[in-house]
Amino acid sequence: MKKLAFVVILAFLSLAVSFGQTAPAAFDSAEKKAVIEALCENLEREYIFPEITEKYVRLLRDNLQSGKYDGIGQPREFAVSITNDLMSVHKDLHLSVRFNPNWVRDEKNRKELDDEAIRLQQRRSRTMNYGFNEIKILPGNIGYLKLNEFSYDTGAQAAAVGAMSFLANADALIIDLRNNGGGSPEMVQFLCSYFLDKPRQHLNSFSYKDKDKLTQYWTYTYLPGKRLDTADLYLLTSGQTFSAAEEFAYNLKNLKRAVVIGETTGGGAHDNKFVILTDNFMMSLPFARAINPMTKTNWEEVGVEPDVKVPQDKALEKAQVMASRTLADKEKDPGFKAYYQWQYDNYNAALNPV
Repeated sequence: MKKLAFVVILAFLSLAVSFGQTAPAAFDSAEKKAVIEALCENLEREYIFPEITEKYVRLLRDNLQSGKYDGIGQPREFAVSITNDLMSVHKDLHLSVRFNPNWVRDEKNRKELDDEAIRLQQRRSRTMNYGFNEIKILPGNIGYLKLNEFSYDTGAQAAAVGAMSFLANADALIIDLRNNGGGSPEMVQFLCSYFLDKPRQHLNSFSYKDKDKLTQYWTYTYLPGKRLDTADLYLLTSGQTFSAAEEFAYNLKNLKRAVVIGETTGGGAHDNKFVILTDNFMMSLPFARAINPMTKTNWEEVGVEPDVKVPQDKALEKAQVMASRTLADKEKDPGFKAYYQWQYDNYNAALNPV
C-alpha cells in the first residue's frame, strides 16, 4: 500500500507538466475506441458502485457508436468530453480521463521505483515541508498550523512529530485546511491520533467492489511526544478542502473533538489511483469508498458541513475569536481569565471593527 501511495503522488506531480503536450501524430477513431474500451474495462473491474458502472459503460459505448466523439480533433478536448459525460451520470470528483502521454511513457518504463525517482520525490516533498506550511503560536497561546497536504512521503511523519511537539503547549489549536487538496489516509490516521485521548478509536474504513474486502483505520496506541487531546481544536475549511483533508475534518467533527469553521468542503470521499488507458491517455480511478463508523456514510458529493459557516477569508479570524472566548469562559484563575479576555477583545475588535 505504501508503494502504491508513492506511485500516486508521483502521478500527481507528473500531471502538472501535462499541459502543453502536443497531440499524437495519429489521433483517430481507433484510438478513441481504444480509450473508451480500456476505460470501460477498468470501471467494470474496480469501480466501487456496480450499478453506476453499468450506466457509465452504457453511455460511453452508446456515444462512441452514435459518433458523438467523431468531430473532436484534439486529444485533451476528447478527455474533457468523456469526463463530462461520466459526470452527467454520477458526479464522482475522483473520476476523470486525462491526456498525458509523458506520464504514460514514464509509467510504462518504470518497472519499479528506482533510487533516482525516490530521491527526486523526497526532495520535492522536502521543498514543500511535507505540507506543513506554517506553524506558530498566536496571542492567547493559540497554536496555528497551516497544513496544505497529507503527504505520502516517509519523511512526513517526522515533520508531523516536529509540528505536534512545537504546538504541544498550546491551550487551543487552529488547523488551516483551506488549501489542502488531500493525500494519504495514513497521515490522516497519524495526525488524528494526536487529538484523541482514547487509543484505538475507529476513525474510518474503506470498502471496495469486492464486498469481502475492508480496510480500517484506527488511532495509534503509541505516539512520539505528547498528545494534544485537551487543547480546544478548530479546523478551517473551504470549497478547496478535498479528499483526505475532508476525512480529517469529518473524523474529528463526528467524534465531537473539533469545531469546523468556514465553508462546505469539496465532496470527494473516494480513494483513487492512476491507470494507463492507451499510450496517450490515463484515468483517475476511484476504487474504494470511505465509511465512517459513526455515521455509516461519508462526505461524497455533499462535502463536510462546517459547524460555523463563514466565508473562507474570515474563517481564521472567527476561529481566533471563538478560541479566545472559550478559554476566557472556562478559566478559573482571575489573572489568566483577564489575560484570555483581553485577547478575546482584541480578536473580536479585529473581526468586527466599529
